[in-house]
Amino acid sequence: MAVVAPLLALLYSVPGLCRWLARPYYPLSALLATAFLLVRKVPPLCHGLPSQREDGNPCDFDWREVEILMFLSAIVMMKNRRSITVEQHIGNIFMFSKVANAILFFRLDIRMGLLYLTLCIVFLMTCKPPLYMGPEYIKYFSDKTIDEELDRDKRVTWIVEFFANWSSECQSFAPIFADLSLKYNCSGLHFGKVDVGRYTDVSTRSEGKWPGQWGPCWGKVLGRPQPHSSSLGLTAGLSPSCCRYKVSTSPLTKQLPTLILFQGGTETMRRPQIDKKGRAVSWTFSEENVIREFNLNELYQKAKKQSKPREEGPEEPCSVQAAAGHPGGEAKKDK
Repeated sequence: MAVVAPLLALLYSVPGLCRWLARPYYPLSALLATAFLLVRKVPPLCHGLPSQREDGNPCDFDWREVEILMFLSAIVMMKNRRSITVEQHIGNIFMFSKVANAILFFRLDIRMGLLYLTLCIVFLMTCKPPLYMGPEYIKYFSDKTIDEELDRDKRVTWIVEFFANWSSECQSFAPIFADLSLKYNCSGLHFGKVDVGRYTDVSTRSEGKWPGQWGPCWGKVLGRPQPHSSSLGLTAGLSPSCCRYKVSTSPLTKQLPTLILFQGGTETMRRPQIDKKGRAVSWTFSEENVIREFNLNELYQKAKKQSKPREEGPEEPCSVQAAAGHPGGEAKKDK
């Protein structure tokens, strides 16, 4: 049994591995991550390379190279402790392996280091990580449709993810959020996404210079009392809707992805939370954490009970896989 279980797990993962190999991002990343190993170990590539070994063998690691590789292994193990998905594990391995490769190549020959660095830059600019394209029941918003949809029916509860395609954390969370939408979506509980990297107006609506210390949106996020609207200059062309979301797209704040729960068209909670300096409090975007923190089981049961009296026809099926897009919403993925 101890042998059969790993074999079954390997067979189960074969279709996923084939899909990864069919995308150029993963094979090219693996090639860049193992470039120094291939150059140092594979003849005739290793012939003529400088070596600090006592025996002068150019096709074997010297003691300093072994130290760098062992340090790389320790860093990858530490970073992968908080990884949730296989994509996160592999992404950490690729990223730190490329850093170690650059150091090793520069140590070997500055010309080889510059060549490797150029290849990494070209790869980064031309080959993007593949986006999640699996089944989901999610409505995609634009900067013009999100307010309208949230205010359309106050009885509908929305869980909205604010994401950006360039964020690796958002890409890793995409299959988890899609799976949650398939399990919990129903007529009274909907899931939505808005690309704040594309629609920057959604994330910067609350960036105005409010008089006083905190705007009403930040007061709500941080649990502070909200000042009266007249003291915040709302009569000077600012409306309460302009401070509704407050999601920073800066990589330094680590606010992407952000999940916000809307009940009655109003934000009631978000993860990750924001500290006084505007930075995100560390939070793991796992399926278990989302279910627990947002009380999805309770919200799901409550939404089903509320939807029955107001439905004239048969109840909208829950946990149904949706098509690529929805009427009135945005396309499933950016082109």
